[in-house]
Amino acid sequence: MRIDKLLWCLRYYKTRSIATEAVKKGHITVNGQVAKASREVFPTDKITLRKDQINYKLTILDMPQNRLGAKLVDMYRKDETPKEAFEHLELLKLSKEHYRANGTGRPTKKDRREIDDYLWESDETEDINKTE
Repeated sequence: MRIDKLLWCLRYYKTRSIATEAVKKGHITVNGQVAKASREVFPTDKITLRKDQINYKLTILDMPQNRLGAKLVDMYRKDETPKEAFEHLELLKLSKEHYRANGTGRPTKKDRREIDDYLWESDETEDINKTE
């Protein structure tokens, strides 16, 4: 089976064309060699793929006939990705939150309407106080 089709069947990529692009960019290696999209893979092959800043390490156990449900994927591959890679990803996500907190920056449409209502309300109370 082709490497791009296998990665699509094992649900690492949402579409086969995205899997093909990842292979063309050199994000996929099979048994330590950079693969082309048409590269045939077989059971016991070791695949390394880089996705979302994580280097996934897989061993193919069996070949699926077509795209699988998420619960069945583990029957066809053995995931040997170290847990440190996932912890590193969590640290990256936490560090990005430090730069910009949620709710800061440009107000949403709803926020602008609430601000306008508040400002108009305060202007109306000032006008009433001046006339009295």
